[in-house]
Amino acid sequence: MTQLRHATTTKVAALGSIAALGCLALTGCGSNSLGGSSSTTASGSGSSSTAPAGSSTATLNSTLAAKVPAAIKAKGTLTIGSDASYAPNEFLGSDGKTVQGMDVDLFNAVATTLGLKTNFQNASFDTIILGVNSGKYDVGVSSFTINADREKQVAMVSYFSAGTQWAVKKGNPKKVDIGNACGLTVGVQKGTVEIDDLTARSKKCTSSGKKPITQIVEEQQSKVTADLISGKVDAMSADSPITLYAIKQTGDQLQTAGALYGTAPYGIVVPKKETALATAFSEALQALDKSGVYKNILAKWGNTSGAVTSFAVNPSVS
Repeated sequence: MTQLRHATTTKVAALGSIAALGCLALTGCGSNSLGGSSSTTASGSGSSSTAPAGSSTATLNSTLAAKVPAAIKAKGTLTIGSDASYAPNEFLGSDGKTVQGMDVDLFNAVATTLGLKTNFQNASFDTIILGVNSGKYDVGVSSFTINADREKQVAMVSYFSAGTQWAVKKGNPKKVDIGNACGLTVGVQKGTVEIDDLTARSKKCTSSGKKPITQIVEEQQSKVTADLISGKVDAMSADSPITLYAIKQTGDQLQTAGALYGTAPYGIVVPKKETALATAFSEALQALDKSGVYKNILAKWGNTSGAVTSFAVNPSVS
């Protein structure tokens, strides 16, 4: 989150009144506000308490529910790892505990279709795949960009398309040119592919005798956004939905810099051995697309431009 949580991931919590740098408009005033780290756990059942109204339009599909592996069906509730600092995709609600957002709505709809409930757990982004592989989480839903490296570790089900988008302060006072960012200080979230992208760009700078790009890496995307607003960094790089949402939530304080690039699909993370479960997720997404629920959820969050028509298990990516 590569603005897409490509090989890594980025996220942004919604910023409301910047004058009160203690509370984010959508994440509330809990420990997940600007720069804070939260270990709060959010849980819910299906499309009810974990997501705002929207995902509840999904209904049980008995045919697809029958394809859920027996062990998962007996368990009934999926434990999901999600880094709730990446609005509008996943973030904490005003209670400081409930994980909500576009990804949450989408996956709650998938779960409802398959007759399952959900228990979202707030986690650091770079620990989620490890948690899925260790059995701590059944699934990872956190704007994971699908790439070859991740597909070596887990199974991934595509559900959305995003790209990398930079942002700068309104008016671009530092005259940031993303094609020539040598010598700039750029904010980025820990564990995201944006870090890989910035590292490669910086190497080109130094190879040609120019100053490197200095990365200011933060644990949460909300802090990256705050760093840009305060002037600590010249620009920030994150997934397109995150950057655009941050711009919207900060009023006239930020703007995009350069064009969107590096478009790639997001994927639901599933243990590599759970191919049947991954296939069930894929078919549930297809059903949600056919019924209109999928696009309705994207529209609710202003992200219809990222809609996909193929919900593949381990799609071929570079």
